[in-house]
Amino acid sequence: MLNLSGKNALVTGIANSRSIAWGIAQQLHAAGANIGITYLPDEKGKMERKVEELVAPLNPSIYLPLNVQDDAQIDRTFAEVGEKWGRVDILIHCLAFANKEDLSGDFSKTSRAGFAQALDISTYSLNRLAGAAKPLMTQGGSIITLTYLGGVKVIPNYNVMGIAKAGLEMSVRYLAAEFGSQNVRVNGISAGPIRTLASSAVGGILDMIHHVEEVAPLRRTVTQTEVGNTAAFLASDLASGITGQIIYVDAGYETVGM
Repeated sequence: MLNLSGKNALVTGIANSRSIAWGIAQQLHAAGANIGITYLPDEKGKMERKVEELVAPLNPSIYLPLNVQDDAQIDRTFAEVGEKWGRVDILIHCLAFANKEDLSGDFSKTSRAGFAQALDISTYSLNRLAGAAKPLMTQGGSIITLTYLGGVKVIPNYNVMGIAKAGLEMSVRYLAAEFGSQNVRVNGISAGPIRTLASSAVGGILDMIHHVEEVAPLRRTVTQTEVGNTAAFLASDLASGITGQIIYVDAGYETVGM
């Protein structure tokens, strides 16, 4: 029943094979979606080559650089997407960053520059990309972002990223209200802790994973594939009545009090 054939899906945020974005891209492809990939460019082109090799089995029809702190590049990327595809049906936002020193220690000592950068990349980028995609989402569609429990609860060594995720989750609701009139749904997936390149910056990530495995109702953490399955569902017509929601994919951990 889950069929994304004929849908154009643009996926951001793949860094390596552990990326949640990679799990999502694989499941969208398995459901029949036409995949487009963006990567974070660097001076030596290392990330371009690395991600290109990884995503080759998905046969992406679009492969473009995207630095969300560069408005001109965002505009160029979506102009090329428009020329190539004509429309976007699915936008996957898997982007977050904070300086490591702003994730630990006293939250009150977060630097002004670090605070601004974390919210720019991790929160505002959803708003900016959604706005750029909006004219191309002419046949309805789905926008999906990734969040974490640290946006609603205090998590050790998360600090400024918790503020960024809180803003991201509220952005989901405001964007859902704005985009609903053109039948575009906006939702977030709050995934349990998974060992990724991004999560490796969070101190004690392995302890967090082990804790979830001990106390979550399913007595385990989740996988990139499970998050990808949920994203594919939210992108499909099976989720046609769901928007403005944060869906927890965390083996039930969010429900546990102690």
